Amino acid sequence: MRRVLPSASIRAHRPMPFALALALVACRASEPSAPDAHGFTLTVPPDLAAAEAAWKEDPTDEQAIIWYGRRTAYEGRYEEAVAIYGEGLRTHPASARLLRHRGHRNISLRRFGDARADLERAAALLAGTPDEIELDGQPNAYGIPRSTLHTNVWYHLGLAHHFLGEDASAAEAFARCLAIAPNDDMRVAAAWWRALALVHLGRIDEARALARVFAERELELMESHDYGALLALLAGTSDDAVERLGTADGAVAHATLGYGVAMAHLASGRTDEARRALEALTAGPSSAAFGRIAAEVELARLADQDDGS
Repeated sequence: MRRVLPSASIRAHRPMPFALALALVACRASEPSAPDAHGFTLTVPPDLAAAEAAWKEDPTDEQAIIWYGRRTAYEGRYEEAVAIYGEGLRTHPASARLLRHRGHRNISLRRFGDARADLERAAALLAGTPDEIELDGQPNAYGIPRSTLHTNVWYHLGLAHHFLGEDASAAEAFARCLAIAPNDDMRVAAAWWRALALVHLGRIDEARALARVFAERELELMESHDYGALLALLAGTSDDAVERLGTADGAVAHATLGYGVAMAHLASGRTDEARRALEALTAGPSSAAFGRIAAEVELARLADQDDGS
């Protein structure tokens, strides 16, 4: 079974050393599953059928509900996933975990107001509680989870604000996420989206300064390489993100980089280039990738600006 760091090991601004990560990968196959500090068994249903079977065995079990919803969402069945979480909240009305996941999938469905409400409530419920690692249903190449419950709530709340055009609130949510991020993967993701909120607020120099913090130091990344490259692009230290876009594999990477490159154009005042990049990104099949959703919202925002000019 996969072994993960216990909740007590989560600390802000303390990235996991690669040697430790590799050691965890090497031993995870022989490590038995066991409850963590919050009573959760550190195992993941391998597919939708297994998750559904566990849920049917006990439809009131919070973890079973979460994984049934997550595996359903991975199949693109977002409406069903939201319904699963909603039914779970009838049994667990104060579950920050269920609200976090329903908020995520409300974003997938472009229901940004509903997502904001779920995630604000989750953040309030989590105030003053210890953080905990969230297991990945779609693991990175190392098989090591990089996000936590608290960082995911603030990260997705920041996205909901971003998509609603609530730039100051987005900047604050991503700052909260950045402050408690336990590793560079979460830091660069939060820093990138905070920088975009600052761009929208007209605080371009501040956005570039934030980007330079990460562009000018060595990063320990397992999965957020695209965000690292985009920060370097915004900082003006590397155009690797443009090259990565040309060889991007998969809808999420293509959307992340495509939107990021467009926003780098926008930050430099190249609005026409930004618009063309956004239109190219949204011309393909729709997806729930955050970059794709953001591109749709950005085009609408630019159109509103044109109408108001």
